[in-house]
Amino acid sequence: MRKPPISIFSQLCRHRPKSFATLLSRNYFCDPSSSPAPLVSPTHLKPCAKTHGLLFKPNQFRTNPFRNMDTLVGNPSQLSSRQKKLKEKSELEEAFESAKTAEEMLKAFKDMESAFDERDLGLASLKLGLKLDQEGEDPEKVLSFAIRALETFDRDDKPSSLLLAMTLQLMGSVNYNLKRFADSLGYLNRANRILGRLENEGLSGEDFRPVLHAVQLELANVKTAMGRREEALGHLRKCLEIKEVTLEKDCRELGKANRDLAEAYVAVLDFKEALPYCTKALEIHKKHLGQNSVEVAYDRRLLGVIYTGLEEHEKALEQNELSRKVLKNWGHDSDLLRAEIDAANMQIALGKYETAINTLKGVVQLTDKDSESRALVFISMAKALCNQEKFSDSKRSLEIALGILDKKETATPVEVSEAYSEIAMQYETMNEFETAISLLKRSLALLEKLPQEQHSEGSVSARIGWLLLLTGKVAQAIPFLEGAAERLKESFGQKHFGVGYIYNNLGAAYLELDRPQAAAQMFAVAKDIMDVSLGPHHADSIEACQNLSRAYGSMGSYALAIEFQQQVNDAWENHGSSAEDELREGRRLLEQLKKNAHGASSKDLPIKALPLPYTDVSSRSSQPGIPASQKQSSTS
Repeated sequence: MRKPPISIFSQLCRHRPKSFATLLSRNYFCDPSSSPAPLVSPTHLKPCAKTHGLLFKPNQFRTNPFRNMDTLVGNPSQLSSRQKKLKEKSELEEAFESAKTAEEMLKAFKDMESAFDERDLGLASLKLGLKLDQEGEDPEKVLSFAIRALETFDRDDKPSSLLLAMTLQLMGSVNYNLKRFADSLGYLNRANRILGRLENEGLSGEDFRPVLHAVQLELANVKTAMGRREEALGHLRKCLEIKEVTLEKDCRELGKANRDLAEAYVAVLDFKEALPYCTKALEIHKKHLGQNSVEVAYDRRLLGVIYTGLEEHEKALEQNELSRKVLKNWGHDSDLLRAEIDAANMQIALGKYETAINTLKGVVQLTDKDSESRALVFISMAKALCNQEKFSDSKRSLEIALGILDKKETATPVEVSEAYSEIAMQYETMNEFETAISLLKRSLALLEKLPQEQHSEGSVSARIGWLLLLTGKVAQAIPFLEGAAERLKESFGQKHFGVGYIYNNLGAAYLELDRPQAAAQMFAVAKDIMDVSLGPHHADSIEACQNLSRAYGSMGSYALAIEFQQQVNDAWENHGSSAEDELREGRRLLEQLKKNAHGASSKDLPIKALPLPYTDVSSRSSQPGIPASQKQSSTS
C-alpha cells in the first residue's frame, strides 16, 4: 500500500507553459497544496509516497517552430497550404497545453494524432501519461502513453537524455502499479544509470535532482514490494540526502522525510539507526508546528515504538503519553485507539499488568464488536493475563480475538498474519506448542501470497522451525529453517542478526541428525554473523561460539574445539561477576575437551538451539519470530 501521492500537476495548473516542450520545477519537493500523509503503522516499511517530480516549466527544451505565427501574412485567405498546416498544429498544441483535466487532455491529444508525426508526440505522450498516472487512471491506459513516449525518446540521438530518464521513471511507476516488479526494477535501474551519466557530464543539479529523487523513491517502493528491504533503505537514505541539499534547512518536508526513514529502520528492527532520524523529525515539526500539532504526536508515537525496541520502556511510555494527549485534543480517534493499545503493551513490558488491564478495559469499550482493533485489545489483554499466570482467562481472550480475525483474513491478510503470530507467542509461553505451530502455519499461508511480505514470511518460517526443533521434530524443522534463512538474507542482508539465529538452529538440527560437519558449517556462519551484528561479547554470539566448539568436539577435532572454547571463556570473562556461572561451566568444558584430546572417554555435549524471542514493539509485531530488540554490539 502506498501513501497518498503528491500532486505533480498542482503547479502546472497554476503556471500554464507556452509550449508542451517542458521540464521540471525545483518546487517538486515541497508542494504547499499537499496535505500531510496520515501516520502509517510504524512497524512496517511502507512504500513511499508516489511522486514523479515532473512539474513542467516553459522553454526548457526545443521550442515549437510553429509557435510564432506573427510573421505570417495577416489575411487568412492569403495563407499557403504549408502555413495553414502550421497554424493548425499551433492551435492543436495550444488546445493540449490549455487543457486542465485528463479528459480534456485526452481529447486534445486525439486531435493532435492526425496532424503530428508519432515522433513529435513523444513529449505530449509523456505529459499525458503523467497526468493519468497522477489521477489514478487505469495503469494499462497510462502504460500505453508511457510506451509511446519511450519509443520516441529511445530513437533520439541522445540515449542519456533527461527526458528519457523521466519516461523510464514513469514506466517503472506504471509497472509497479501493475505488480510487474521485475519489469519496474529494470526501467528504474536504467533511469538511475542515465541520471548518473548526466551528473558525471556536469548537468545542473537543479535540472536532474527532482527526477533522481523520484527514481530513488520508486526504487524503494519496488524493492520493498519485492521484500528487499535492506536495499530499499539505501534508496530512502539517498532521497533524504537529495532533499537536504535541495530544500531549505529544517523545512517541514525534511521533517516528514526523516520520519519516513525512521519508520523504514523500525521495519527492519534497527532501532538504534531509527532513533536519530525520528528525533530530528520531532525537532523540525516542533519548530514549525508547535508541541501540540498532530505531526509532533505522530513523531512521538513512533519514538515510543523505537524506545520499546531499545528496551527503554519508561522513555517509550513517556513519549506515548505525550502523543495521546495531542491526538485526543485533535479528535484523531483511530490513531488514539492504537496509541492506547501501544501504551498497554508498554505497561506490560514494565511489569505493570493490572495497570495495563485497566487501560485495555477502557479501550475495549471504544471498539466495534467485530473490528480488528478489538482483536488487538484482547491479544494484549491475554498477554497481561498470561504474565500473571492466569492461563484460562488468557486463553478465553485469545479465543475472542481469533473469532474476530478469522473473518478478516481476506480483507487484511498482513495484519491478521501478524496477529496470528502474536497469539502463537502467547500459546508458546503457556507451553502449548502444537497450537502455536498451527497458528504460525496459518500466518505463513497468508504471507506466502504476498511477495512484499517476504521478510515476515521468513521470520514466521524461522519460528516454526525453532518450535519443531524444540519439540523433537527435527527433520520437519530443517526445510522451514532453510527457507527462512534464504528469505531473510534477501530481505535484510547476509549479516542480519536474525539470519545468525537461524543458522545456529540449523546447526543444532544437523547435529541432532548426526551430521556434525554440516552442523559445524552452520555454527561457523552463525558465529560470523552474530559477531558482526551483535558483537562478539553478546550472550547469543558467545553461545554460537560455544556450539561451534561442541560441534568440533563431537567430530573429534579437539584442537579446533579447544580454540573456540577458549574464545568462549575469554568472552565470558569480559562480563565480570554477572557471568560467573557461565564462566565456571566454560572452564569445565575446556578441561573436558583437553581430557578428550588425550584419549579420555567423551561425553555427549548438548547443543543449544537459540530461541527467537518476540519483543512486542507496538500493538503489532512487524517481524514475528525475529528478536525485535536488536542489541547493538553489547558487552553486557
